[in-house]
Amino acid sequence: MSRVCQITGAGATIGYNISHSKRATKRKVLPNLQSKRLVNPASGKTVRVKLSASALKTLAKWQKAGHVYDLKKLLQN
Repeated sequence: MSRVCQITGAGATIGYNISHSKRATKRKVLPNLQSKRLVNPASGKTVRVKLSASALKTLAKWQKAGHVYDLKKLLQN
């Protein structure tokens, strides 16, 4: 499985390591991915997802506010 968030689509980006002498070397910046088993509020079934920490925080915020969403429709394949 690739290092991509299944909800937001956030993946690796390219950045630079900058040394003390300001020499720049390329590096890969990876997203903060977490593997979770979440309960789909629409169906009540558990779904295994690999999502970023920011997507997890957004889902927690929606849950607290009482939003109704379908996790299967949010997933990007």
